[in-house]
Amino acid sequence: MKSKLFTLLIAFGFCGSLMAQTPLTKEEKDFAIKYLNEATKELEQTVKGLSEAQLKYRPDANSWSVEDCLKHLTISEANIWAGFVEAALQQEPDPSKRSEVKASDEMILGMIESRDQKVQTSESFQPVNKEGDFKTVLKEFKSLRAAHLKWLKKTDEDLRNRYAQTPVGTIDAYQGVLFISGHVKRHTAQMKEVMASEGFPSAQ
Repeated sequence: MKSKLFTLLIAFGFCGSLMAQTPLTKEEKDFAIKYLNEATKELEQTVKGLSEAQLKYRPDANSWSVEDCLKHLTISEANIWAGFVEAALQQEPDPSKRSEVKASDEMILGMIESRDQKVQTSESFQPVNKEGDFKTVLKEFKSLRAAHLKWLKKTDEDLRNRYAQTPVGTIDAYQGVLFISGHVKRHTAQMKEVMASEGFPSAQ
């Protein structure tokens, strides 16, 4: 009898652990994939055909160039993904912590995309830390983004009940995916600001 009871408890425990896994809905996954693709396409269209002078132009000594922005994005694509998504996936899903996530997906996107509030990045994310010419760095960025998209399309992991700590509070791993794509949109907008500045070199 005890043996049968133990077997039932193990079975229920196993089922419970499976039930704790909550894969993304089709709508959530489709939105994230579309958003990542849109951000990548906008970035590529923005930098397409720019000359060396245009890529390296800085409006002033304290501003980044288009190339600087891309280098920062490439550093971030690897490191933010590791910190917000991969690190979260090392945890077991824990629905009891959902209440710690205060921001909605829309709020996360709004905060990260907005250029209204400028934020100084940490030293390790500075463009100077990324070597290589523009074409090499762009190729690296696209390779990282393609790998992340491939993973997202295939994954059945529970991204809603795993979490990451950020400067804006606790987010879930799915919001980490959105965050990194919104970050690309943010700095693509910064590139456009540079290109719209008065001293931006004319096309050759």
